[in-house]
Amino acid sequence: MEPRRIRAATRARPGRAAPPDALERRGPVPDETFWWPALADAEDGALLLRDDGRIAEWNTAAMRITGYEAAEVLGRRCCTLFGGGAANGNGSCAAACRVFSQIRKGEPVPTVDVKITSKTGRALWLSMSTFVLRGAAQVRVPYVIHTFRDVTAVRDVLALIGHRLARTPADDQSTRLSRRELEVLRFMASGATNRAMAHRLQISPATVRNHTHHIFEKLGVHTRLRAVTYAISQLWI
Repeated sequence: MEPRRIRAATRARPGRAAPPDALERRGPVPDETFWWPALADAEDGALLLRDDGRIAEWNTAAMRITGYEAAEVLGRRCCTLFGGGAANGNGSCAAACRVFSQIRKGEPVPTVDVKITSKTGRALWLSMSTFVLRGAAQVRVPYVIHTFRDVTAVRDVLALIGHRLARTPADDQSTRLSRRELEVLRFMASGATNRAMAHRLQISPATVRNHTHHIFEKLGVHTRLRAVTYAISQLWI
C-alpha cells in the first residue's frame, strides 16, 4: 500500500497570517524560535521587519519605551511609527525606506538617532541599530531587526552643554556679578532674609542690602523674585 501523504500545516499567529503565495514570494521566514526569545525580554526595544517593511515582532521593552502595545504596531510599516522624514533629523525613516535601499546595495546600515512621538505625545530620541538576518540566497531583501533605546535625556544634556559652550563671555551676565553677589543671589533663591544672609555670610544686614541693590541694578530687575527667576533661567543657581 502506498503510504499516505500528510499535508504539512503551518501554524499562523493571530493577526499575522499571510496567504501561501505571499510567503513563498517572500522566501522562508527565519526560525524565530531560535533567536526571538533572546530579544523578547531584552532591555532595549526590538522589532522584526519583514521584507515589505512591516513590523512582525515587537518586544516588551519596545512597548515600555514607546507606549505602543504589540497589537497596535504589528502589520504596520515601520516608517509610519518611526517616520517623519526631515523631522527626525536624518530622514532615515520614510516611505522609501533608506535602510532597505542600503541593504539591497550591500551597504552597511549605521546606527542613527531617530526622533519619534510616543503614544502619549512625548517627543523621544531613540538610538536605533540595525541587524540583518540573511535568509535563502533567492531572498532579495533579508529580514531586518531594529533594536533601540531611549536617549532623550542624553540628547537634552548634550544640547544644554552645547548651548552653554556656545555662549560668549559677553553673553553671560553672571560675569557682571561678583562672587559675593552670586552668593547673595543663591541665598535669595532659598528664601533667606537679609538677617539670615548676614549671619551666614558673616557680614552686616546693611552690606546685604547693598549687594541686593547692586544685583538688581546689574540685572535690570526690581524685585527678588525677578532676580531669582532670571538667575534660574540662566542656570546660575
